[in-house]
Amino acid sequence: MEQQEPQQQESTIDSNLDSNQQRISGIWDNIMAFLHELLDIRQDSDRDETIEAVRKDISFQGHNAWILIFSIFVASIGLHANSTPVVIGAMLISPLMGPIVGMGLGTAINDAIMLRRSWINLIVMVGLSLLTACLYFLIAPINGITDELKARTFPTILDVLIAIFGGLALIVAKAKKGTISNAIAGVAIATALMPPLCTAGFGIATGSLKVFGGAMYLFCINAVFIALATFLVCKLLKFPMVKYANQAKRKRVSRIASLIGFLVLLPSVWLFYQLYQEEVKKAAGAKFIENYVEFDGMRPSYDWNEKDPNMLDIWMVGEPVPVDVLKEWEKKFTLQKGLEESTVRFYQGSSLPTENNEGVEVVQEELIDKLRLIQNKDVRIAALENELRKANEQEKDFNRLSEEVRLNYPQISSMSYAESINKDFITQQVDTIAIYNIIFNDTTLTVPNRVEIKTRIGKWLSYRLQTEKLKVNEIKRSFTIPVESTKKETQIPSKTVE
Repeated sequence: MEQQEPQQQESTIDSNLDSNQQRISGIWDNIMAFLHELLDIRQDSDRDETIEAVRKDISFQGHNAWILIFSIFVASIGLHANSTPVVIGAMLISPLMGPIVGMGLGTAINDAIMLRRSWINLIVMVGLSLLTACLYFLIAPINGITDELKARTFPTILDVLIAIFGGLALIVAKAKKGTISNAIAGVAIATALMPPLCTAGFGIATGSLKVFGGAMYLFCINAVFIALATFLVCKLLKFPMVKYANQAKRKRVSRIASLIGFLVLLPSVWLFYQLYQEEVKKAAGAKFIENYVEFDGMRPSYDWNEKDPNMLDIWMVGEPVPVDVLKEWEKKFTLQKGLEESTVRFYQGSSLPTENNEGVEVVQEELIDKLRLIQNKDVRIAALENELRKANEQEKDFNRLSEEVRLNYPQISSMSYAESINKDFITQQVDTIAIYNIIFNDTTLTVPNRVEIKTRIGKWLSYRLQTEKLKVNEIKRSFTIPVESTKKETQIPSKTVE
């Protein structure tokens, strides 16, 4: 009996463990089934319809060509006017992504015809866009590069990430049964294919190779990663491959498509890595400035050197920093993660070299602009205070004058004052006259008496204020008749018949 009890306990424990394992396994299976149902897009994808829709969007002729031209004009105007909403509107109406998606899909399904049409239409699209943007900027008066244009002259790692996830969202939206137009419109805004082309046209119109190269570089990044995202999703959804009757031709097309995919993928990976390293370096430099470059009475300004991208130049304005402090900063700079291959240079006071005067001038210009802004505010405040002081003085003067009029002329019940601006149309002269309006208290005064009092008041005011530019007017007293009394007076008595 004693041996059976431990065996029963062990069997009970084993059965409990098996039961718990089954429950855990059931929970895990339910979670996986839920996630599969939530994230699976293969069941609701219409592959044949997607291929046909992409094939229709590739061509750039007729309506699409004119829509592209007009949207390029709108985007160029928005960039020139520094208006973000106008640029967003242009991206909404632009049909730019058709050939780019066609390149990715054609490579994925081994369709040589689609791939060739996509390349040709992409070249036509880029050429037409550059020509239209260049034409606009040649005609429009250009005062200089705006902030919206400048923002499209250099790519960052964020642009790559936007292009990747934007391309994924685009092809997933196109693959769904019943295309999601809102998602496609949102991708058109997010990936921002049009502004770089307009900026490149600005670079051609102004003869700036740097602006043109940076803008085209940004456009190529967006186009490559959208096509790459399309390729990956089409492979994941197992889009049907194009079949060829000739086996040799199928292999040849497959090799060409694979080669193009490899040529697109290889520089994309290298580009992504380079931009990522650049962002890491910039973030590390900014963190170094924030954490270590600090001294009482000194204001730092920094930028990465254009000639040597691994050189961080720091300009210091204000109190001079001791040499031992600068050496300590240099040692800490070399120990920063992400700055191992970079160097730092500190400039202050007379140690500023000639080639870096531009950075110092930028800091000085910023300080001068702030001082001017403060001075302009002080001038406006002083002008407003002066106007307020004048208004207070005029109010005090009028109070004294009105009190004297009340004591000297008991026939007057009230007096008002206002300045009147008059223009003579013959001489075109503008003059300001002080108008004093008076109301007589005694309504029994004759007209000659009223004229005499007005004349005497006018002469007295001219002597009192030492000016001839004034006028005294009489205002008739207005009487307000109560509504009830009016009704009583207007009532018609009924006639009585005798």
